[in-house]
Amino acid sequence: MPNTEPTPTNAETSNHSLKLRVRYCEIDGQGRVHNSQYLNYFEQGRVEMLRSFGISYKELEKTGLMLVVKTMHVDFHSPAEFDEELELITTLHHCYGARIHHGYRLLRQVSEQEKETKISLVVTGHSSIACVDRSGRVRRLPKELQLFRDAATGEV
Repeated sequence: MPNTEPTPTNAETSNHSLKLRVRYCEIDGQGRVHNSQYLNYFEQGRVEMLRSFGISYKELEKTGLMLVVKTMHVDFHSPAEFDEELELITTLHHCYGARIHHGYRLLRQVSEQEKETKISLVVTGHSSIACVDRSGRVRRLPKELQLFRDAATGEV
């Protein structure tokens, strides 16, 4: 998997921002984003974060490796509705062995007045992603995916 870009190794490079607009097909009968849709938003955040680091998930799969969700946790704070603009902040907490740990914050900007903008929290979450081969066997993350080193130990 070619990667000529340096990979991030510190907290300054561990956040990625993605703008989203709620589509009609993502809402439920109450006119709000269906709870399952937030997992899709999180996946978009992870894939786009990798892309921002110069890593193509499609190219990774061609090597026979895949990144699968091991655990996922979501906390719902306020509903999002059709056509709202949202911002997903995906945070890379750390990588080690065969796992990558992410955090997520989905936000909306609420204008109370023209001069004042307030941020509203929609959902938060965190996940553990495992690296596996095509047969489902756990595999160590390739060097290109060892993105964030533990600041205290220097280990991946």
